[in-house]
Amino acid sequence: MALEIERKFLVENGGWRAAVEESRHIVQAYVALDGDVSLRVRITNGEKARLTVKVGQNSMTRDEFEYSIPLDDAGKMVANSSRLVRKTRHIVSYEGFVWEVDVYEGALAGLVIAEVEMQSEADDPALPFWVGREVTGDRAWSNATLAVKGLPEIVG
Repeated sequence: MALEIERKFLVENGGWRAAVEESRHIVQAYVALDGDVSLRVRITNGEKARLTVKVGQNSMTRDEFEYSIPLDDAGKMVANSSRLVRKTRHIVSYEGFVWEVDVYEGALAGLVIAEVEMQSEADDPALPFWVGREVTGDRAWSNATLAVKGLPEIVG
């Protein structure tokens, strides 16, 4: 079992773009959702596929189980799902931490979210000037909820 420890933020401006080290296109479909458990399939750059189970959606730390699967199988799962997220993920290093900046497409176009993965909940990454409101643990901003319900209303 692996632990995913991350913080998530809405992105306020494009200041991160000049620091992009790598980008990849992602299509992910939520095959099953049950409370705090999600089962998703992800296809990256149309070349590789992974099946992921995540347990816990309301905190900084979650259990995560991830497995490579055949691309054809993943394509069939995506084709049979209405709970999709399409985005381009950009990798940006900032003061010793790797940030993943997701630029969403389709019905979620205009949404940009940054996540920083950490080794421990005690880690305290410096926040780049381009991040805004923290949405860590806010279920409305999870990819699973975005895939099902779309954009939440932004309040304050």
